[in-house]
Amino acid sequence: MKRRDDQTPGKSVGPRAAFEAECKRLKLAQLMPLKSVKPAVLGSMKYQQIKASIQEVGLVESPVVTPVPRQPNAYFLVDGHLRVEVLKEMGVEEVDCLVTGNDDTYTYNKRLIRLAAVQDHKMIVRAMEQGVSAERLARSLGLAQETIRLRFRLLNGICAEVVELLANVNCPGKVFDMLRQMKPVRQIEAAELMIGQKNFSVQFARAMLAASMPEQLADAARANGSNAVSVESMARVERELAALQLQISAIEDTYGPDVLHLTVVKGYLSKLLENAPIVKWLALHQPEYLKEFERIAEMGDLSTV
Repeated sequence: MKRRDDQTPGKSVGPRAAFEAECKRLKLAQLMPLKSVKPAVLGSMKYQQIKASIQEVGLVESPVVTPVPRQPNAYFLVDGHLRVEVLKEMGVEEVDCLVTGNDDTYTYNKRLIRLAAVQDHKMIVRAMEQGVSAERLARSLGLAQETIRLRFRLLNGICAEVVELLANVNCPGKVFDMLRQMKPVRQIEAAELMIGQKNFSVQFARAMLAASMPEQLADAARANGSNAVSVESMARVERELAALQLQISAIEDTYGPDVLHLTVVKGYLSKLLENAPIVKWLALHQPEYLKEFERIAEMGDLSTV
């Protein structure tokens, strides 16, 4: 048996490079998307933000492609579908792409971590401290200037302990508006409760604000009566809780088996989508099935679904 060159004695074998060393200039017509982009997505906020960023600062992250077997000069578009759609809309005909030879066409952005509100604030503060205007940031991110200024002031009135607790948590910026109306000790209690319950919604933060005692509120909030709750409001909350309890009781009997079945299906689809030939076949022949399979496989904690 002929020995491969990379198996010669004494020769160290390093890890295979995931991408080619240089980007390759390709025509958009050469790219074959592995996902279909629905018309509704083209009007979404995410698409508009990507478009604004490309128009303002250019393409920051190159699309990822992989050669199509037995089709010269054709490439599967593995990652960057929305960026390519923006370039098409702008009339661009060519783009620099990262070329990968790996068979894995599924896991790009699978472990994507959304930018937390605190991290978003720090990014904006750093940019503005370096001289970038709120106007340019707004154009680059596809946001209103007032939104940029609000995010710049996001942590005003928030104690350092809470900033540290929520530094890597993806919670809405309005949650900090609720916390700001509390004193530091109550802010910490609320943040720890949100983390313990894994609930970072504005409604939950508003409920904790309403449940705070007057002495737990900041002076401005106490003066404005921010935690004043009417009898009618409490009665409505009690009715909603009663209705919720009925719904919980109705699904208790089937919840366990349903989660078990979904876990098995999710595991099977995850394994299925790690097979590159299957993913490519689905992308070419059944793209709508591929999208739904990916959505199920990317689900997080199934107990919270």
